[in-house]
Amino acid sequence: MATRPSGGFLGRIMARKSVAQVQRETEHSELKRTLGPWNLLFLGIGCIIGAGIFVRTGNAAALHAGPAVLLSFLVAGVVCALAGLCYAELSSTLPVSGSAYTYSYTTLGEFAAWIMGALLLLEYGLAASVVAVGWSGYVVSLLGDYGVVIPPEYTGAMGHAIMRDGAQLVQNGVPVVGVVNLPAVLVCLVLAVLLVVGVSESAKFNNAIVAIKVSVIVAFIIIGGAIAISNFGELKANWDPFIPAATGKDGEFGWGGILRAASIVFFAYIGFEAVSTAGQEAKNPAKDMPFGLLGSLFVCTLLYILVSVVLTLVVNYKNLNVPDPVAVAVDAFGPQWAWFAKIIKAGAIIGLTSVVLVLMYGQTRIFYTMARDGLLPRVFSTVHKRFQTPYINTILVGAVTALAAGLFDINTLGDMTSVGTLAAFGIVCLSVIWLRATHPDLPRGFRVPFYPVLPALGILSCFALIFTVEQRVLIFFAWFMLAAIILYFVYGMHNSRLARGEDTVDAPEMTELPGPVVD
Repeated sequence: MATRPSGGFLGRIMARKSVAQVQRETEHSELKRTLGPWNLLFLGIGCIIGAGIFVRTGNAAALHAGPAVLLSFLVAGVVCALAGLCYAELSSTLPVSGSAYTYSYTTLGEFAAWIMGALLLLEYGLAASVVAVGWSGYVVSLLGDYGVVIPPEYTGAMGHAIMRDGAQLVQNGVPVVGVVNLPAVLVCLVLAVLLVVGVSESAKFNNAIVAIKVSVIVAFIIIGGAIAISNFGELKANWDPFIPAATGKDGEFGWGGILRAASIVFFAYIGFEAVSTAGQEAKNPAKDMPFGLLGSLFVCTLLYILVSVVLTLVVNYKNLNVPDPVAVAVDAFGPQWAWFAKIIKAGAIIGLTSVVLVLMYGQTRIFYTMARDGLLPRVFSTVHKRFQTPYINTILVGAVTALAAGLFDINTLGDMTSVGTLAAFGIVCLSVIWLRATHPDLPRGFRVPFYPVLPALGILSCFALIFTVEQRVLIFFAWFMLAAIILYFVYGMHNSRLARGEDTVDAPEMTELPGPVVD
């Protein structure tokens, strides 16, 4: 049993699970330690590739950085690396399920864990909506190649202009405005049904999907790079100027635009911390987790920079404010490459489908874990008798994700996601400092070098990028966090199983969900 927290109000909200308790909660799942370093590397690449490079690169280039978006990827990669080092230390020290939520509960306490849970809602739930909007863009483009046209007003966000070739689409002399992004809504709902029925992902299946996505990216880099080199005399004009002059508005081009774009393309790195959720299944967490986390970051940063080089050379950055920038680029290769364009779009669709599925899956399991801890209503942990999945939780996540994807534009959704993720990464960096101070003798398979400088830089860089985001998004974020805090004091604080001195593993009504099947 857990120990009832004491010490007044401050002691109550900072109540922490012991390392032994967290490990005990995960031991009864009986997951096998079968994942080696290369499995973890592919897991990280699989979660990263597709969640941004296919979707948000064009927005960042067109609206903020121009061709210099490749520098934005470098900045975002460095910030992620600082957070990645902290994830590597925590995952090698606490090789348990739950990732950042569990780390926060074990180090900073229950209130911090609740805040992390709210931030993960932005990171996973809204990220799924963003990727669904990108998925819709590629589906619409591929269907158009075969002569199937969806009415444009049903392919965009409500009230937002439908863009084609850098300008608002006009039909019969009337500008076209979005009503709902119907394909994005449908993919969210279909995947929610699949998650209710039960989707068992094996390592081999994941590796196959990763191979498809990476092959698509590499093929785009090789063929697009060859086209760019052979036509460089003509295309180099798209890089003139490489860093467009600042317009005077915050975050519009110049060096300020590069930093603003870094907060946007940061979305492309979401998913690398998913490696930390496999801590229980790693053969040697102390060595394999850092390899998977940092290795996947390095590989993806290199691929992202190369893609952005090809993208901005082949297409003028002003025409890239679309949900499917890679599709726009391959269409620009010329009619002789039409067959390749279809392959690229089909590969992007396959890859993005898996990313939406994984993000929605992750969100349902975060809600399930919080409900198991008593911080959310028990209904979120209600498991279907036949399918053995948290079906009410999953239906709710599917509905909210579909609603956001159908009604909001990709830039707003993406910025909200990036802010939540950056804040979450900052808390993870703080957790390393806290754990070093409170548990200095705890065995650590990996230690962040140059401590405490790098964790501190991680915190500062994460919050510095947050404040490059538009004020309206920051205002939304402030209201969202205020609502989350109120909900904790109204419900979570009074229903916490930890506050009652109970172990979640002792809860008879809680059913252990099946984990990923590893071959």
